[in-house]
Amino acid sequence: MKIIRKGGVKMQLRDSLNRRIVELCDERGLSINKLANMSAIPPTTVYSMFDGKCGNPSFKTIKMICDSLDMDIKDFFDSELFINLEKGFK
Repeated sequence: MKIIRKGGVKMQLRDSLNRRIVELCDERGLSINKLANMSAIPPTTVYSMFDGKCGNPSFKTIKMICDSLDMDIKDFFDSELFINLEKGFK
């Protein structure tokens, strides 16, 4: 997994999204399963984001997560995790 910021190796979007979701769950004391239920997203869909089966989640999925956390999409992406991302999608 590529993790270094500001000049070094670039992080992949999927990794940044996953880390941000975990970060937000930790801040709110939520499990991934609880977040999935709050978001009306099947837990298997959320877990597939983490095990690589899903690839990059859709904007709709991220928006549903944001809505369940009562946050704007801009606040979701307002994180250093999204600085210096690798170009393209993998």
